[in-house]
Amino acid sequence: MNFDFTDDQREIKRTARELLTARSSMGRVRAAAEGGGYDDALWHELVGLGWSGIAIDEQYGGQGLGVLELAILLEELGYAVTPSRFLSNAAAGLLIEASGSDEQRARLLPGIADGSATATLAFARDGVAELVGDADSAAHVVLIEDGLTDATATIHATAELEIEPRETVDPTRCFARVRAASPELGEPLVGTLAPGLDRAEIALAAELTGLAQRALDMTVAYVKERRQFGTPVGAFQAVAHHCAQMLMETEGARSATYFAAWAADADPEALPRGASLAKTAASDAGLHATAAAIQLHGGIGFTWEADVHWLYKRAHVDAAQLAPARVHRARVARLAAAGIARSSPAAAA
Repeated sequence: MNFDFTDDQREIKRTARELLTARSSMGRVRAAAEGGGYDDALWHELVGLGWSGIAIDEQYGGQGLGVLELAILLEELGYAVTPSRFLSNAAAGLLIEASGSDEQRARLLPGIADGSATATLAFARDGVAELVGDADSAAHVVLIEDGLTDATATIHATAELEIEPRETVDPTRCFARVRAASPELGEPLVGTLAPGLDRAEIALAAELTGLAQRALDMTVAYVKERRQFGTPVGAFQAVAHHCAQMLMETEGARSATYFAAWAADADPEALPRGASLAKTAASDAGLHATAAAIQLHGGIGFTWEADVHWLYKRAHVDAAQLAPARVHRARVARLAAAGIARSSPAAAA
């Protein structure tokens, strides 16, 4: 069995890396963060390539590819720390396509696919969501009540919402506190939410994996150049052990994320476990690798001029969105226990 990407998938990854290297350099990330806004030209370029609708069915104006292709893109967007509304719009599209009615899909997905009427989503409590990405520029916000299981969700036009911009530790993205002034105005998503939420978690996991990989690459390059007592610091065993740990966690996150993305497209029964494993592994890798990158850059790593802090900040906010890793760990345990119970001799009898 061939577990590698197809030629088309490799081309998506290559194109994304080349484009974002040129159009989302760390200098541009810094400019967006310090200027408090996105590069609209880059957004229009991403939309023009069809990437905003890559996982949306062709009948709704998308490219009709899969979650795996979307994960490939999001890993590269994470690697570049791209300041963009891409992730929030893609996650909302995944949920609406998986859980919306035919009418909701036909009405909402074309705008998400072509970038003309973007959407976003977040968990809420009593109609209030504290951390909603890109709510200020979205046409619709999906508010999800009650967490990962047995949740309900309502779609709101932004005109129905009170939107208060919020500063977060990650200034490369725009966030807001959102309150539904009249919750009954929201339009319920009629389908089961878990498959769509799982796909949205995979999207977050893919970006976290890209952040971890960039942290590793920047750190390895630095410790090869930085010398102490005439020797590259990367030759010291303690530094090498940290880099090896970063590599191990990053590769684990990548494997879990791509398995989950494959399951979303090909094996629905494996999706719940895969999505929870992916979000857990990628959250851990993103947080640990970016923190280690700052430490291994030494004194320069703690300065504003160093670029590694953009990775650290993005990883912390990504890991906090939707369900945190502890919730997914508990879910994996429940799924494992249920599987053991089904396979026990008593259950077979």
